[in-house]
Amino acid sequence: MPRPYMLKASARICGRGELPLESAASKNFHSGSGVRHFLTLNDLPPQDLQAIVQRAMALKAQPELAISQRRKTLGLIFEKASTRTRIAFETAMAQMDGANLFIATGDSQLGRGEPIEDTARVVSRMVDCVAIRTFDHERLERFAAFSRVPVINALSNDFHPCQLLADIQTFQEHRGSIAGSTVAWIGDGNNVCQSYINAAAAFDFELRVCCPEDFEPRSDLLANNNRVTLGRDPAEAVCGARLVVTDVWASMGQETESADRNRAFAEFQVNSELMAKAAPDALFMHCLPAHRGEEVSAELLERKDSVVWDEAENRMHTQKALLEYLLAV
Repeated sequence: MPRPYMLKASARICGRGELPLESAASKNFHSGSGVRHFLTLNDLPPQDLQAIVQRAMALKAQPELAISQRRKTLGLIFEKASTRTRIAFETAMAQMDGANLFIATGDSQLGRGEPIEDTARVVSRMVDCVAIRTFDHERLERFAAFSRVPVINALSNDFHPCQLLADIQTFQEHRGSIAGSTVAWIGDGNNVCQSYINAAAAFDFELRVCCPEDFEPRSDLLANNNRVTLGRDPAEAVCGARLVVTDVWASMGQETESADRNRAFAEFQVNSELMAKAAPDALFMHCLPAHRGEEVSAELLERKDSVVWDEAENRMHTQKALLEYLLAV
């Protein structure tokens, strides 16, 4: 039998991978309806995020510990293409005895102009949780404001918090706690980079963001986080770093900018030469899909210090733990 969730006065991390129902701090991250959402890492207190990661590690080791979600349905509303995110959510829910309902925008009334608020009112009366993959982050916020059930950011142009849960799990599996470590982000200041900025505060690590001029992350995120520095020299950024991370230079929706971006980022490729300047035990991560020969060299992806395949697999384990957490009440 799976271990039940345990009520706690505070959301301390449990040694055997149990998750707290909710700490007093969590109440500040609910919508007006009292529903708990996960739109950015900042929506949950750091101790709950760490507990989710610990639970994911426990579920990976012992899948039978998963709490059954029988008779519960996860709605997936995707306006962007997906491989890892969709498979991870659908597999996670299926392994917990729950159901999935995939809704492509073009197949629903959202594609014909129905207000997102109306869709939220209807969908949330029929499913138990909704994961949305979209362009404008504001659409997520509007949906969540009118939803009766938890809403998960499955990716927006501004943030990709589910990816960070998997990245933290992967680092902890290979190197232990990330707290106190130095992480180097090389490349575009995109949605994953901006979630790394949030993660630096939540998981207590130093983040060096290295990108060309005019491709920085949002200035308000940099201004409000004393664990993050911005630079232009990749070699300087990775010096002593225990984790080096990159992503594609042109994200979904930016395909027409590819040629210009390739020129701007030409000196920002992560390869073996650059990794040699990082800490001796440094790991390399990439959320995938990778464009070999652009942001990352083909040979680096196949090296032992590249943990991108573990990172991809862990999307399923962390999203399973996240669903347990959000569906617990």
